[in-house]
Amino acid sequence: MNPRIRLGVILFVVVLIADQASKQWILRGLDLPLLGRVEVLPVLELTMVWNQGVTFGLFNGGSLGNGIAGPLLLGGIALAIVAGLFFWLRRAENYLVAGALGAIAGGAVGNVIDRLRYGAVVDFIHLHAGGWDPFRYVFNLGDSAIVCGVAVLLIDGMWPSQKGANSAKQAP
Repeated sequence: MNPRIRLGVILFVVVLIADQASKQWILRGLDLPLLGRVEVLPVLELTMVWNQGVTFGLFNGGSLGNGIAGPLLLGGIALAIVAGLFFWLRRAENYLVAGALGAIAGGAVGNVIDRLRYGAVVDFIHLHAGGWDPFRYVFNLGDSAIVCGVAVLLIDGMWPSQKGANSAKQAP
């Protein structure tokens, strides 16, 4: 197996396991649904949120349909995107891109598993700056992997690839 693909697959598995293990600990070990909220640090709380929408809670509140239809629709879309990420992974030109793609896919699949198991995504990490919390955004490890992976892809895209730089130098 190509070493870049191997890295992407390893990060996919690591993120997926860490995401699901953290959610199981939140639900079964800590029993955050019963507690509701636990202050860890002045800037960090564990807050139980069942996200039935998509990123940042968009379409939350049943606007995608009641019952199993909404989670299946969102899960299907996410899995189609993950399939595209694995297709991209096969063509990744560097380790940075391969790792980012694996992390994004792992986070996305972790959230799909939640939708299929619970009908919503388990979110529990709430960062804030004291009393300042304009977004009131609660997320999970899979969401973090997705955001960090996308940031890496954006940063990587800002620099020309070596292949492109070499061919530009050879042009008359």
